[in-house]
Amino acid sequence: MSFDTETGVLFTTGVAALAFAAAFLWGARIHPLRALITDRRSIISFSAGMSAAYVFVHLMPELHGARRAFAESVTVSLPYEGVAIYFLALIGFLSFYGLYHLRSRLRSAAESEKERLGFRLHIGGFAAYVSLMAYLLMHNLEQTQVAIGLYAVAIFFHFLTVDHTLREEHGALYERIGRFVLAGAALLGWGAGLLFSLPHHVLALLVAFISGSIIMNSVIMELPSEKDGRFLPFVSGGILYGLILVPLG
Repeated sequence: MSFDTETGVLFTTGVAALAFAAAFLWGARIHPLRALITDRRSIISFSAGMSAAYVFVHLMPELHGARRAFAESVTVSLPYEGVAIYFLALIGFLSFYGLYHLRSRLRSAAESEKERLGFRLHIGGFAAYVSLMAYLLMHNLEQTQVAIGLYAVAIFFHFLTVDHTLREEHGALYERIGRFVLAGAALLGWGAGLLFSLPHHVLALLVAFISGSIIMNSVIMELPSEKDGRFLPFVSGGILYGLILVPLG
């Protein structure tokens, strides 16, 4: 990679990391599609649709290639030819289902101590999630300017959805503590990407885990009726961003 290319990647990913942090620090005041969609909840639904489109149209095809690369890069023979890639996507999906389930049970308890524990677990899980996705700005399976841009846009809108959901769920506690933790996690993940790179087969597993996690979070945050989701914006976000992704590969 040439010096100019490295500088371009550093600048692009740095701006994206700052945008990720801003999505949490000022997410309640950011209205990126205000000219087209006036209702903020519709923007959140549109963003969730974009996240789902990115996973299904862009990341899933990448995982197919990652499965082959993973099988070729490990030093031991694999009996199922790298199917671990798809299993890790399932683990990511189930991990956040478990996190939401645990959070729901703790929230229903009367004790304030359990409520605080639920908050810490919830924010801690999302801090790890945010930092991993920020790390992938520097070390994704496909590291071109176009790929970085597509990833950054999709994840920025996804983080707006995450911020909205956590802000509704935790209120003043999120406003006082949680949003700063997640903004810091975004910058920390990007900084870690500057300092070290993981082996390609480990990176493929990480992308698989994140893919499953994004699907589950988009579903949980958007589809249940109590979340007051918007059907048409969700579908529109998915279809429109999917159509953008298809010709770009």
